[in-house]
Amino acid sequence: MTTPKAPQTRPAGTRSTNARASKASASGTRSAGAGKTRAGGEKKSSKSETAEQIDTRYLQTLMGYNARRAALSIIELFLERLAPYGLKPVDFSVMSTIQHNPGVTSRQLCSALNLLPPNLVGLIQSLESRGLIERKPHPHDGRAVGLHATPKGQALMVQAEQTASELELEKTAKLTPAQRQTLVTLLQKIYL
Repeated sequence: MTTPKAPQTRPAGTRSTNARASKASASGTRSAGAGKTRAGGEKKSSKSETAEQIDTRYLQTLMGYNARRAALSIIELFLERLAPYGLKPVDFSVMSTIQHNPGVTSRQLCSALNLLPPNLVGLIQSLESRGLIERKPHPHDGRAVGLHATPKGQALMVQAEQTASELELEKTAKLTPAQRQTLVTLLQKIYL
């Protein structure tokens, strides 16, 4: 003995696929996905119309937009060229600061690079586990620990900084040395 199937219900206002296809066939239009026809038999394009040129003149007047676009252009190449050193931009910034300021403390790093202390903790541990930095007692503050680049870290940073300098020259090749220095000075006036 078979159990009778319960009738299938649809939300009010919906039709089955067959009902739509029958109505479409009767009205002379095609079903969805087959391309709709306009009055007079003219086929409507499924591609949306696109502008030949996009107007970004307003965005180009904004400092943040221009600074971000320039930064993204450089960072993309930075990530590619510094990947062999195992350094991301923040790793590079921390290592460079330690390299040029032996004995710098974590608190000083956070202040100089605008980093949150919890974010720095894991980064320092990672650099230390790679043998790139070491902690030594601070000469003036018995509670603080100074960070120092190891010989391995120093050698890595010499190469990484050379690579960073070369890629920045490459990405700013349209600027003269004076323009490049002016741009750096002007950008620093915003955040320093």
